Amino acid sequence: MTVTLAYLADIGALAGRHLRHLRRSPGRLFLVTMTPAVMLIAVGYLFRDSITVPGSSSYEDYIMAGIAAQVALAGVGPTALGVAVDLRDGLVDRYRSLPISASSVLVGRALSDMVTAAVALAAVCGLGLLLGWRPHGGPLRIGAGFAVLLAFAFVMLWVGILLGTTMRNVEAIDGTGALILVVLSFLSNAYVAVSGLPNWLRPAADWNPVSSVISVCRTLWGNQPPQAAHGGFPATHPGVVAACALGVVLVTVVPAALRGFRRAVER
Repeated sequence: MTVTLAYLADIGALAGRHLRHLRRSPGRLFLVTMTPAVMLIAVGYLFRDSITVPGSSSYEDYIMAGIAAQVALAGVGPTALGVAVDLRDGLVDRYRSLPISASSVLVGRALSDMVTAAVALAAVCGLGLLLGWRPHGGPLRIGAGFAVLLAFAFVMLWVGILLGTTMRNVEAIDGTGALILVVLSFLSNAYVAVSGLPNWLRPAADWNPVSSVISVCRTLWGNQPPQAAHGGFPATHPGVVAACALGVVLVTVVPAALRGFRRAVER
C-alpha cells in the first residue's frame, strides 16, 4: 500500500511539473489546438456550402467529430518532442538520482498531456458551437462521446511517447508527427464519407481506427448520417473496431515506450 501511494505521489509530482511548465510556456497547447481549429474554420465553415455528405443536413455537424479526433492526433508530435527534449537536455538524468521508477516519469507525462488535450478539445468544440455545430444526443451520450475522444487521445499520447523515446531527433519527430496527423485524418471519414473516396482507398479508410472513433462520436452526438450505418463490418460495428484497435495499440506501445525510455537513460 505504501509503495502504491508513493508511486502515485511520484506520478502526481511529475505531472504537476509538466503542467506548471505548460502554464509558463503555453506553446504546446497552442500547437495542439491550432491545426484542428484552422481546419474547422477553413473546411467546416468556409467550404461548408461546397461539400455535401449524403444524408447529412449540416456539414458542421458531420465534420465536428473528425475535427475533435484531430485534436488527439495533433498531440502526438508535441508529446514526442517533449519527451525527446527531456532526454536530450539531461532532465531525466536528474530523475535517475531520485527513488522513482521509469514508468512514473512516462505516466506523469501522459497525464499532464491529457490535461492539455482536454483543454484543447474543449476549446475546439467551443469554436464548433460558435460556427454552428450542435450535438443532438442527451447529456449522457454527449459526455460518452467526449470520453471516447479522451480515451483515443490517451492512446495517441503513448504513441507520441514511444516516438520521443526511440527517435529522439527533433526534426524527424516533427515530420513524423505531422505525417501521422495528415495521413490518419485524411485517410478516414473525418471530412467526407468513405464512399466519397477513390475505390482503392476505401478499405483502408473503412478499417482506419480513426474512422471508427469518429463514427462512434457521431452516433453518440446524433450527428451520424443514416447512410453511414450501411456498409462493411467497420461501418456497422465502429465501437467494436475502435475498442479492439485502441486496446491493441495501447498494450503494444506502452511496453515498447518503457523499453525505449530505459535504453535511452542507460546510454
